[in-house]
Amino acid sequence: MPTPHNTAKKGDIAETVLLPGDPLRAKFIAENYLENPICYNNIRGMFGFTGIYKGVRISVQGSGMGMPSMGIYSYELYHEYDVKNIIRIGTAGAIADNVNLRDIVIGISASTNSNYASQYRLPGVYAPTASWELVSATVETAEKKGCAFHVGNIFSSDTFYDHADSLSEWQKMGVLAVEMEAASLYMNAAEAGKNALCILTVSDCPLRNLSTTSEERQTSFRDMMEIALETAILIS
Repeated sequence: MPTPHNTAKKGDIAETVLLPGDPLRAKFIAENYLENPICYNNIRGMFGFTGIYKGVRISVQGSGMGMPSMGIYSYELYHEYDVKNIIRIGTAGAIADNVNLRDIVIGISASTNSNYASQYRLPGVYAPTASWELVSATVETAEKKGCAFHVGNIFSSDTFYDHADSLSEWQKMGVLAVEMEAASLYMNAAEAGKNALCILTVSDCPLRNLSTTSEERQTSFRDMMEIALETAILIS
C-alpha cells in the first residue's frame, strides 16, 4: 500500500532498485535506458519508475540528499515494497590522492560521523558494510566495461559544509571518497536482511579544488548508470 512518501502499490516496484539521490537522474535513466517505464511515484518530486532493461524488470527512484532522506526511502522500499536489492548510484568527492574526477568508487564499507546507528542500541560501534553479492557483481561488470574504478571504504558525512575541515583526517585512514547516504542505506539493509551497495562517480576533488558541472552530475555519468544496470542483470 502507499506510504506517506511513495504512491506505489505492492507489485509496482521491482526487486532491484537503483537509487540516485537526484530524482532527475532517476528520470534520465528511466527515459534513456528502460523500456516502457511507468512512473509510480512523484510525491515531493521524488520520481520513481519501473521498466525493463534487457529483459529484466528494474526500478529507479530518487532518494534525496542525506542519511535521513535515504533512511526513509530505503526503509520503505525494503519493508513496505519487498525490495531485495538497492544500488545507490551517486556522486562523491575524492579523498584519496589516486582517485580522480569521473572515476568509479565502489563502497565496500561506509564510515560515518552520523548517529544513525544509535537507534539499534548496539553495545559498540557498528561498521556499515555493503553486500558481497552486489560488490562482486559490480566489480565484474566494471572490469568488463574497462572503467577506472576503486573498491574500498567511503565516508558518509552528515555535513556538506564541514567546519571541522576533516577530510584530510579521513584520507590518513585510506578512505577513498566522501558522500552523504551510504551508511544509512547499509544499516537499513542489514536490519532488513536485504542487499545494498553504493556505486559513486567522482564529481569533485575537494582537497585539490577540482569539480564537474551540475549538468554533468545529472546526466553524463553514464558509466556508473550502466554498471549498475548490468549488475542488476547479473543478480537477477
